[in-house]
Amino acid sequence: MIMLASDCLLFRLANGESVALRSEMISIEVSSGAVSAFDAEFVNHAASAVFHYFKHELERDSVSLAEFAQTLEAVLRGFASRTDVPPAGGAGAPAAESDLGRLASEAGGSELFFFSRLRAEVRTGLNRPPRLLRFHGLRGCVKQLSGARRWSRRCQSLQDQIVDYLRGCLVVEARDRTCSLVVE
Repeated sequence: MIMLASDCLLFRLANGESVALRSEMISIEVSSGAVSAFDAEFVNHAASAVFHYFKHELERDSVSLAEFAQTLEAVLRGFASRTDVPPAGGAGAPAAESDLGRLASEAGGSELFFFSRLRAEVRTGLNRPPRLLRFHGLRGCVKQLSGARRWSRRCQSLQDQIVDYLRGCLVVEARDRTCSLVVE
């Protein structure tokens, strides 16, 4: 028996075959009749989050392609319904937005200073009325911090660290408050 790589998940196809895929190997095409409010990068991040959910949260080694697609569809529908409803902070209150590239620049390109600056930004965002924190510029931030010109495994690892860190900060800092996090 061949051992499955730690960053892979087996996708069971309808014909009974299984294919081992990593998160970045998944490509999603949204049909024209479906939710078109999302760009390709957002859908890819959502697919990565669903992959993470099955692999790390549920600790599963395999998932049927249909189950993965249904879960991803439910996630996208959830985001689509949220775009129609004004945020809880008041009628039409915008999300607390932060530019990760700006935070990386302020930290002088140092990961150590970047993560402490990121936690401070989460705290600041949670003190504002909207309970939606939106961080954008993740890819550029990762390349800036890692000093990379092209995307690499190191970049992917750092990206995962940043997203995990943001999730952890939200759990600790939000406490009993309801809050949503979007990282683009």
